[in-house]
Amino acid sequence: MPKSISAARRTLLAGLLTATSLVLALSGCATYDVTTPADARADAPAADVRAKDTADAAAEDGKAPRGTAGDAVDCRKARCVALTFDAGPSEHTNRLLDILKKEKVHATFFMLGENHVEKRPAEVKRIDAEGHELANHTWSHQILTDIPAASAKREMSRLQDAVRKITGKTPRLMRPPQGRTDETVSEISKDLGLAQVLWSVTAKDYQTNDSALITKRVLEQTERDGIILLHDIYRGTVPAVPGILKELKKRGYTIVTVSQLLSPAKPEPGMVYRP
Repeated sequence: MPKSISAARRTLLAGLLTATSLVLALSGCATYDVTTPADARADAPAADVRAKDTADAAAEDGKAPRGTAGDAVDCRKARCVALTFDAGPSEHTNRLLDILKKEKVHATFFMLGENHVEKRPAEVKRIDAEGHELANHTWSHQILTDIPAASAKREMSRLQDAVRKITGKTPRLMRPPQGRTDETVSEISKDLGLAQVLWSVTAKDYQTNDSALITKRVLEQTERDGIILLHDIYRGTVPAVPGILKELKKRGYTIVTVSQLLSPAKPEPGMVYRP
């Protein structure tokens, strides 16, 4: 049953994905494509590599903006880690944005629609205006592998439509709730132009409001090319962010968005990106 694929694309045949184990849940012989950020960069088409190098040179010369998905950060050379926040925006998001602005750091926000995007369009606009990456975490956090395909598509497309209405931009990245995906979810994601993004670092901040513990967990797990999962909906998370950023910078990490981590590769719809 295995098929021939490049080193950058590994087809996962079976396993179990939970919010803590990061192993993909599949049944039967379903297959879908998975790659790491490093492999994605290595397999980037030559044209994308040339475009990235040209953009980097322009940014270094002051001819292009920095701090966005097209800035001079080159994770082929820098020790990068992507910072992501799920399930917002919330009443804590503006404070988080103040911190990120002060620290000159950009993150990827995997946003929920119901009770979040729909109720906090101003925060969505600010996330976009300040150079952060807009991403999809579905409309109401239903487990996509547990619902009919038509319902899963609505969960993703409804969030796409809401963000586009607010910002004029359509997310290119999606994080499936609890990280649970399968062949059907991957096919729907591809149809909607969405790449799937999992993670390698979780503070389990849904279990605790202890900011010191959240900080400790993140720092213990973070390695180069990692993707950090936090939530800007919990009371203990945002207060932990300054300490996390300070220590990561001290350790030599460059903190980036998911698209920056993948560059010069471009997020491929349907692909699952997992460190």
